[in-house]
Order: sequence, then structure tokens, then C-alpha cells
Amino acid sequence: MDRPLAGLRVVDLTRALAGPFSTMALADLGADVIKIEPTPKGDMIRQWGPFDQDTSVYYLSANRNKRCLGINFRSPEGMAVIRQMVLQADIVVENFKVGTMESMGLDFESLSAQNDRLIMASISGFGEQGPAKNWPGFDQIAQGYSGLMSVTGSPQTGATRVGVPVGDMTAGLWMTVAVLSAVIERANTGKGQHVKTSLLSSLLSLMSVQGQRYLSLGDVPVPMGNAHPVIFPYGSFMTADGLMNIAPATTAMWEKVCEVLGLGHLVTDARFMTNADRVRNREVLQQVFDQALSAKGRVHWTEVLLANGIPAGPINTIADAMEDPQVKAMQMVESVAYPDLGDVRHVGLPVRMASVPEGRSVFAPAPEFGQDSVAVLREFGWDDGQIEQMIASDVIYQRA
Repeated sequence: MDRPLAGLRVVDLTRALAGPFSTMALADLGADVIKIEPTPKGDMIRQWGPFDQDTSVYYLSANRNKRCLGINFRSPEGMAVIRQMVLQADIVVENFKVGTMESMGLDFESLSAQNDRLIMASISGFGEQGPAKNWPGFDQIAQGYSGLMSVTGSPQTGATRVGVPVGDMTAGLWMTVAVLSAVIERANTGKGQHVKTSLLSSLLSLMSVQGQRYLSLGDVPVPMGNAHPVIFPYGSFMTADGLMNIAPATTAMWEKVCEVLGLGHLVTDARFMTNADRVRNREVLQQVFDQALSAKGRVHWTEVLLANGIPAGPINTIADAMEDPQVKAMQMVESVAYPDLGDVRHVGLPVRMASVPEGRSVFAPAPEFGQDSVAVLREFGWDDGQIEQMIASDVIYQRA
């Protein structure tokens, strides 16, 4: 069965994470993604740890299901090859600094003049206009700039980065949405277009109620740890064997959780009559809940609370989550064979659809640097003599 994006050819000029995360989603969905990496060592994240033997786990996390061509970006011959490939593609994705594509002669205007069906996708750090447009696009810098860090952490820690590069990945996801939207529009108009996003704009889009609090009320949120900013009790509480999350979001749930924990008297306590009262007195109520929950462990309370209609769950480690029966039932962790590493587990595509075989979204390993150079160039029209000459003159690199 063809996957939904089968037949789409993507030239992937991205590096690090935002761009590769986007093109990985396209590859998972069936697009032929050709990752073009610069000689002599390829994408810079191949040098980032941790390593499984000599292979970067960081690289593995965002580059499965792709093919790889190694090429000398600094040679005129190499750039000519890239240009010809882009002109034959449906989509080209890049996340260079603003202005780099133009300096390489790969600006959208000149490319689209030769292929008006081309879709170009550009991810920058801070957008293409404004005083910060030339800042390099690094996730932690963007997390801080966007205000996200200012609402992450606790009053004790102050601003804290999110534990994964959420700016990179959010930008990648928004770019995937934009690319697919452009593909649909092209089907209607016959024309491609240049779609753009940035780490900064993508992170601002995540600010949700925290952003709207400021825009509507002028209210500047502060870090609140694991507590919900406008509902209480809703957050993390200490049991006999560690933290768990409880989310009684309605008045009925509030009354039920008090009953379950033997705290029924709190329902009529003047300090906690309304949600606004409970938010004002959250410190007192936190201590009371922690004390009640300390009698038993997380598994016990999770079962009891869920049985009584109260949303609850443990705070897992990554190991807990990856090995959890629910995660296994969802087939979210998949294995694929690597030539040197054996079977490697990956977190799979988090969507289900008839044209993506369940439990088989990961169908090819992340490529070795330059492993597909010859095969790809043949498909794009170069003959073996031309390819051999480019290998001999170090224009392209083919892994042995």
C-alpha cells in the first residue's frame, strides 16, 4: 500500500533539528526525502553525542526513513548539482540563516522561474524581517526570547528551559503543516509557493492561555512549577513513593476527590468554596493534599482516583514511559534493523491512518553519510561516467 505522500520528492537541505524533524514526518508519511549533507563529515549533529558505538543518537532521532547524498557545498560543481536536483523536486526544505539560500543562488524567485510547481520551505530562528532576523536559530535562545522559559519552572528555580528542544520541534511541525497545505493548494492552482516559519513564531503559537492572559488582561504570568495557572487543585502531589498528577478540573471532581481522600470537610471550608478561593489558598491546600496522599503510593492512588472519575496518573521517567503497557499497546516504539547497530528502537509516527501500516511508520534506518549518493544521482539523470568524475574530484561523496 502506498503511503499518503508517496510520489512526492523532497530535497532536504536542513541540519540540526527543526528542519530534519519536519522532513522526517514527511518521510514517515511516504515522501522520498533525500537529505543532502556537506562533505567531509555531513550534518553537524552526526558529531553530537550521545553515541551508540560511533553513531550519533541525536542524528538517529530525526533522520530515519531518509536517503543521504554527500556533496561539496563549497564547490561550484556541487552547487550546480544541488540546483539541478532542487529544480526536479516537488519540495525543498532549508533552515539556513536568513539570506544563505540567496547567496548560494538558490533563491525561490529564480528557482520558481524555472519550476513554478516548486514548494520551498524555510525555517529560520527569528523570522525574515526585524532587528533579530540575523540571529542564529538555536532552540534555547528562542525559548528564552519567546517568553516560554518565563512560565516554565517554579518560583524557586525561576525561568527554566523545557526539557526537550521544543522550539525546534514545534517549528518543524508547523512547517510540515505548511508544506502539506502548499501541496494541496498546488493541486488546485498548479503553482508552488515559498512557505516560512521560525522558532520564535512557533513558540509564540504555543503560549495558549498564558499568552492570552497578557494580550487580554495585561497579566504577566510567572513560573508556577507543576501547578495549573488558573485551576486548583490541579497539578503534582506527593504520595508515599513519589509525585503523581491529579487533575480535578470541575466542581464535581473537586468534591469527589475530597471525598476519596477523606477530606470531605474541605468542600464547605470558606477558604476553598470556589475555584478562585482554592487558587488563592493553593499553598495551604497543597499541604493538606500531600499529607492525605502520603498514606499510599502512586499506583494505589492512580487506580482509586481513576475509578472515581478523577483524572490522575504517575509521573514517569522516560524509561517508565517507553516500557509502559499502554505505550506498547499503542505501538509507539518501533524497531528497524541497522547495518552496524542491529535492531534500533525509535519512537514512531504519532498518528494513525489506513495508508500507514500500524506499527510500521519506521521502515528504514537513518542513513549513513553519503550512502545513497550514486543511486540518487542516477535517478536525477546523471550517468555513471559523470558520477564517477564527481566522486574522483571530490564533488560528491559515496560511502563505500
